[in-house]
Amino acid sequence: MKTIANYLRKMSTLALMVLMLSPAFGQNGNGFITLSGTLKDAKTNNNLYFAYVTVPGTHIGTVSNSEGEFTLKINRSIDAKEVEFSHLGYKSKRIALNELLNGAVEVKLEPASVALSEVTIRPEDPLTIVKEALRKVQFNYSDKPNMLTGFYRETIKQRRDYISISEAVVDIYKASYKPMGGGDRVKLYKGRKSANVKKADTLAVKLQGGPSVSLLLDVAKNADVIFFEDFEDYYEFRIDDVVTIDDKISYVISFAQKENIDFPLYYGRLFIDTRNLAITHAHFSLNLDNEEEAAKLFILRKPRGVKFTPTSTSYYVTYTENDGKYYLNYMRNELTFKANWRRRIFNTNYAVVAEMAITDRDLENTERFALRETFRQRDVLAEAVEAFNDDDFWGEHNYIKPEESIEDAIRRYGRRLMRQQK
Repeated sequence: MKTIANYLRKMSTLALMVLMLSPAFGQNGNGFITLSGTLKDAKTNNNLYFAYVTVPGTHIGTVSNSEGEFTLKINRSIDAKEVEFSHLGYKSKRIALNELLNGAVEVKLEPASVALSEVTIRPEDPLTIVKEALRKVQFNYSDKPNMLTGFYRETIKQRRDYISISEAVVDIYKASYKPMGGGDRVKLYKGRKSANVKKADTLAVKLQGGPSVSLLLDVAKNADVIFFEDFEDYYEFRIDDVVTIDDKISYVISFAQKENIDFPLYYGRLFIDTRNLAITHAHFSLNLDNEEEAAKLFILRKPRGVKFTPTSTSYYVTYTENDGKYYLNYMRNELTFKANWRRRIFNTNYAVVAEMAITDRDLENTERFALRETFRQRDVLAEAVEAFNDDDFWGEHNYIKPEESIEDAIRRYGRRLMRQQK
């Protein structure tokens, strides 16, 4: 068990530091329609996390959480008629807005599967496929270092109110995927945080590690976060489906810890290209059945008298292919938890979301920057961005829109995020 704990501790650098009490002031917004509901698989009735909920023809959108739940605010002034629901490997669905106004709704998406006869023949044992995919990482992914530019955003909500919003443009030294290729490094280029947030009324919550920790979600490079030595003794694997992604056929392989393992491990799905066994997407979560042990992995410091209970986690990573090699593309992690002060009747719910999209890539100028410039896993972005703020850089986009999807934010900022072309 010591080996498992060591590997899980690596991912637990997604830690929260619960620091202090602080007063609050209220905020509210009128003129909006608020939709909420749950997205599910029409076949299995399983929750669909990281599904997209958008208003067609606009920049308004959100993503479902680890329980498949979503909340979308729509300005009445845009006169929206429909809402679209989509998810990787599923058929998109549009529903008239007026059908979604009667409280929480349940939306079911149909899987978009392909016939097994179209798949390259391989052993049917999913464990064999996963092992081979991990063995081929050094061949399927970049064998040279890259310099990346990323757009990173993290938000912390107390109930429905934002209590912290930070954004940053970061430079990333992405080490080779070869064995002994070295570690990744990230440094801040520009950053900012929103002042238009509600002050926390119970706990000041801070996320440690920021973009540096997000890089750990690169499961192709950091496979030992989940698939440590002898992982087959701890996990069950199953081929759930075969789907098309970008006109390529992929296995959908689910994994979960075996029943006799009570230490919190991960469960989720790997999307593996049938041609070359490259992992193209990964969705996974931490098993929270053992609440006490799971809580230890997240909290770095908290006041006495507060009970911290994690309620959901979600991790998501995608890759993009270029000239036969796969490169890191997008990462998102989400944690929801409740905090209860001793002698108080009601819990307070929190949600922490961090996501980063790669906006530029340079394969030539790849000199690793100095360690002293690196944003470390113990640093807190919300405390560091003040030194990297530059109003001229953000220009007319001087206001953070927390409900805006990261894709739409990237389109707004345009060439500001194309660092290598400047």
